[in-house]
Amino acid sequence: MPWGLKRFQEARCLHFITFSCYQREPLLGTPHARDIFEQTLEQTRRWYGFRIVGYVVMPEHVHLLMTEPERAQVSVALQMLKQNAAHRLRTPEGGLLWLPRYYDFNVRSEEKRIEKLRYIHRNPVRRGLVRNPEDWAWSSFRHYVSGVEGVVEIESRWTARKRELVGVGLVGEGGSFRKSTSPPCRIKRDKDGAPSAPCRIQRDEDGAPSAPCRIQRDKDGAPSAPCRIQRDEDGAPSAPCRIQRDKDGAPSAPCRIQRDEDGAPSAPCRIQRDEDGAP
Repeated sequence: MPWGLKRFQEARCLHFITFSCYQREPLLGTPHARDIFEQTLEQTRRWYGFRIVGYVVMPEHVHLLMTEPERAQVSVALQMLKQNAAHRLRTPEGGLLWLPRYYDFNVRSEEKRIEKLRYIHRNPVRRGLVRNPEDWAWSSFRHYVSGVEGVVEIESRWTARKRELVGVGLVGEGGSFRKSTSPPCRIKRDKDGAPSAPCRIQRDEDGAPSAPCRIQRDKDGAPSAPCRIQRDEDGAPSAPCRIQRDKDGAPSAPCRIQRDEDGAPSAPCRIQRDEDGAP
């Protein structure tokens, strides 16, 4: 590794990757070669469990904006991507396809993410290959504009919406992802997008939600949509509430309390008590 070059991997952030063809020759100069690279990129993405936020395949180099792989380091995933692409694009004359090294920039903010995406999508236009970014088929730009699905799956709002419908986990903090095996949760929403009915949330073994459920909250962080317990304007429960009490007098068995419009119990509550008379 040259002096001064440092790579920060397993940093839980996006990586802006650039690698070039051997001697900067346009070895990806044909549509067929770029198609093969896209297929290899998607295959490698599935193998190692990383996400592509954006990409472009140029005639002599490639730009990727990707998450860290779940099953290997970035360097290993890129090595396999380059090796497999070189194997599939090998010509009878032989020869090298890639320069041995790659450039890796850690993207730690939303501002930088947008900056790198714009750079990626405008690259073909700056090089004079096309007039508009959407005219270059080997990039993620068309997906961001219309949601169209190409060879490579792109991590975007379009993909997140589709994943939400089938109950698959969304992108997490630091570019990490969690998959869900639970069925999706159908949420009825009003015209403003707020939940209009309670939503049962499927959780994994760690207690984290495994299916998305959007809850609208006010500026203090309190739910602004009903969450299991309906309460009146005085704060008293207006629907049956299961109450657990401890040995000091709080009910230790579930107690269903029906309350009237003034908040007073409208039906008796049977409380289990011990031999000393405590609940």
